Amino acid sequence: MDKRKVDIETVCVQGGYSPKSGEPRQIPIIQSTTFKYATSEDMGRLFDLEASGYFYSRLQNPTCDTVAARICELEGGTAAMLTSSGQAANFFAIFNIAGAGDHIISSSAIYGGSYNLFAVTMKRMDIEFTFVSPDATREELLSAFRPNTKAVFGETIANPALNVLDIELFAEVAHQMGVPLIIDNTFATPVNCRPFEWGADIVTHSTTKYMDGHGSAVGGCIVDSGRFDWSRYPEKFPGLCTPDDSYHGITYVEKFGVEGAFITKCTAQLMRDFGCTQSPQSAFLLGLGLESLHVRMERHCENALAVATFLSKHEKISWVRYPSLEGDKYYELARKYMPKGSCGVISFGVKGGRAAAEKFMKELRLGAIETHVADARTCCLHPASATHRQMNDEELLAAGVSADLVRYSCGIENKDDLIADIAAALDKV
Repeated sequence: MDKRKVDIETVCVQGGYSPKSGEPRQIPIIQSTTFKYATSEDMGRLFDLEASGYFYSRLQNPTCDTVAARICELEGGTAAMLTSSGQAANFFAIFNIAGAGDHIISSSAIYGGSYNLFAVTMKRMDIEFTFVSPDATREELLSAFRPNTKAVFGETIANPALNVLDIELFAEVAHQMGVPLIIDNTFATPVNCRPFEWGADIVTHSTTKYMDGHGSAVGGCIVDSGRFDWSRYPEKFPGLCTPDDSYHGITYVEKFGVEGAFITKCTAQLMRDFGCTQSPQSAFLLGLGLESLHVRMERHCENALAVATFLSKHEKISWVRYPSLEGDKYYELARKYMPKGSCGVISFGVKGGRAAAEKFMKELRLGAIETHVADARTCCLHPASATHRQMNDEELLAAGVSADLVRYSCGIENKDDLIADIAAALDKV
């Protein structure tokens, strides 16, 4: 599809797949681990990366690639791949260009699972992370760089602190220092924000959230803007700019250009070796979710703004954080990067602290207590007891997660019903 001629709403529905006469209207599920070839020479060309095609679904599968192509079109990138989860997507995006002895700068306000991946697991791989405030100034960002820094990472809207990252500033500093900016765009989705338009180089998603939208399948995605010129810094990115002995000496940038090198290496090398594959069935469900993404995001945002406005005026609520709520600390940044709306998630504190927050959540009837977020059905969570429980008080504070914080994810139900449910629960606190 020519993305210059259609709006993003149309891409949600038809992007990435254009069936020919007599072909299936819906994306086919290619539920096969392997693919047949007439000769060993044919297969050999695939293993040498000399021809395109499929030979084993641990690396690539037609259903997964078709759905990835739709997300790539939505983000305005040049190449994309699906992974088994958002965690795998973030790990691959960083490990594709960083190894033992390297350094990454990350916003401190990120999903707790990502923080644990970076601060604990990847530290064991001798990749060191420096966590900076999402509100860091240019000078503060520059001071965090080291000679071995390979990338900067952040979230468009932090989960669950709801900080809005100044993508343009972070991108400018990253590029000044010769490294890419990686943005997790899960909460905003490309419907509300396209980070590439503000200078980001790589975008990741937990497709489990709004993109799937129905709690059906865990998954992740990585999209490359195709604009970061790795060949300008061959000493920083040898994996992309020097021969890969495991593929007969191919140099990815030379073979696939800046538009395809990153995703090709990520697929051919990391997916081959780690096998964090999204199943064709999960990809099919994700494709169905994408078809209504633009419709759902509008309703999520409408509901969230109504609920946030109600909470901001309630006597039993100590504070409310929602980027699209006028007066919010990030309101102006949200208007800049997400003029159509931010997301459906609200963070707030119930007066009385942790105990009051837990009592409130217990009394909800429409908002279910779940680990999940960004679903068609409303759900809520106490992050300090769940997703961020591995953090100490100091780390929680840096991530913008207080002990009384309730993360409330507005679904697509009637907003008046949600408000009535919240009011009834607060009456019992």
